[in-house]
Amino acid sequence: MTFDPASYVFDQPSRPTAIRASTVLPARRENVEILTADGHTLVGELALPESGRISATLITLHPLPTHGGYMDSHVYRKASYRLPALADVAVLRFNTRGTSSSRGTSQGTFEEGIGERYDVEAAVQFAVDRGLPNRWLVGWSFGTELALMYGAAEPVVSQVEGAVLLSPPLHRAHDAHLQQWAAAGKPLTVLVPEHDDYLQPAEAARRFSLVPQARVVGVDGAKHLWVGEKYAARVLNEIVDDVTESGSGMAGLPQMWDGPVATAAA
Repeated sequence: MTFDPASYVFDQPSRPTAIRASTVLPARRENVEILTADGHTLVGELALPESGRISATLITLHPLPTHGGYMDSHVYRKASYRLPALADVAVLRFNTRGTSSSRGTSQGTFEEGIGERYDVEAAVQFAVDRGLPNRWLVGWSFGTELALMYGAAEPVVSQVEGAVLLSPPLHRAHDAHLQQWAAAGKPLTVLVPEHDDYLQPAEAARRFSLVPQARVVGVDGAKHLWVGEKYAARVLNEIVDDVTESGSGMAGLPQMWDGPVATAAA
């Protein structure tokens, strides 16, 4: 059965609530479908600020589906739970072709990052058609490969402001893709865990030196999957700092919320 984001039950606590991994803050959430140019329907969710004001839009590209990656991978799930309320950021999550989650299964089969070009293009076009402003790609692991390979090429490059990369392995994306980003001149932030399994900060700095505007940030103690609230929160702060004018603030995004909250199932 497909999960309905309208099924969250919000309560008004008598005092401010600590924001934890399963805390869901208010937003306008809807299940969406995205149609690709090669005829596949992708399933996803769009979370919008209740206020109606959108400071930025995240188009999220998830980790490798053959290794457990999907639209509900924890950093993206937390982004959708928190950022519409805390930063007026819209969050579009979707399953690439052949990928399943509680939202459902996207049509097609995994194509090693090749056919997924159509998925990236379709997701960006969806955001454009919905009138969502200040659009940014956010890729994680395999998703960084998609962002690097297709984000600096038309039709995507003229429709996004830049990209934020989490744990880039640089397996499928090569120097030619980095050079394309350099030529595009669009901002690129690269968050690299100290203990990443594939690409660690020093090597990342060397590889991304091909992109003069790239900002490579090594994150002490972190691992490829950003496990732990400390690291997930760091990622969300960095994203908000990059994509919004006001940023996350001197102390980062709030860790307490005084208002209605819901709790997501584990």
